[in-house]
Amino acid sequence: MIKYDIGIIYEHPQWHEPLFSELEKRNISFEKIDLTNGFCTIEDEPRSKIYYNLVSPSAYNRGNQNAISFAYALCNYLESNNYIVLNGKDSMDLEISKSAQMMLLKNLNINYPKTHFFNNLNTLEINSGKIKFPQILKPQQGGSGSRIYKVHSFTEIKEIFDNNPNIWFPDNLFLLQNEIEYDRSFGIVRLEFIGDELLYAMRIITNGAFNLCPSVICNPVNGEAGHCEIPSTKAPEFYSYNEIDPSIVEMAKRIIKASGHSVASVEFTYGADGEAYFYDINSNSNLRENISVDYGSGSPFEKVVDYLQKQIKISTAIIY
Repeated sequence: MIKYDIGIIYEHPQWHEPLFSELEKRNISFEKIDLTNGFCTIEDEPRSKIYYNLVSPSAYNRGNQNAISFAYALCNYLESNNYIVLNGKDSMDLEISKSAQMMLLKNLNINYPKTHFFNNLNTLEINSGKIKFPQILKPQQGGSGSRIYKVHSFTEIKEIFDNNPNIWFPDNLFLLQNEIEYDRSFGIVRLEFIGDELLYAMRIITNGAFNLCPSVICNPVNGEAGHCEIPSTKAPEFYSYNEIDPSIVEMAKRIIKASGHSVASVEFTYGADGEAYFYDINSNSNLRENISVDYGSGSPFEKVVDYLQKQIKISTAIIY
């Protein structure tokens, strides 16, 4: 029996309070599905018209790796019942696999950093002669910049793993990517999409940090210390980027369309050769309201709920 307009599938409640508030303001009934306390009976009928999956690959940093497997099973259950799941299981396949993201970019003939992946240091050492250092070492299942290092040799990689054997958790797979030489004063660019529409472009000066989580919980607007599981030595700086090249936006739209994501973002930077190199594809986003306003898009959470309302209407027409 349908009781709610939408089910919100989530694991980090603080990130999504602005979304919950906007749904409440519009009197949209919603079911909160906390992935850290999952239970589902396959024979039961879903209770919401549509579902929006907000699971994050960084859940394991909060002791919630179980949220990942439950979210995937839940999305599969809902989709097998022919319910619309925004950022559902196909989206999750890409979200928790950085190697799959790079393969998608390769298949789309879009620039990306040369990538190796490995699950054993012995085989990595045997093949290290094929690798041009420095490299960026990153995990298959990422999130919030965790377990990412700039490395200059195999010896340095071995020291990282020897000093922290648990670094393999939870995926037991790592990537090495060619470092993209770019202008640090310009930074990298993140494009946020709702459906196939660009919400805003944001330029990020990383200040050497890998944790570029845009959540104001993790990286506050006022520059104060954030409440994130992956702290940075110096917080990144976020700026709206209204000068984005339209051809880059079209390229990003191709990525989003092929990704299975409904609400998503992509990150790229300009290399020393002047070409744009994409290196990250994210489902969902922790949206920064001040950036969206500066860009001219207004409240990002109003835009998200506008999109959700459209999807609810579509589902209602299908179901009834």
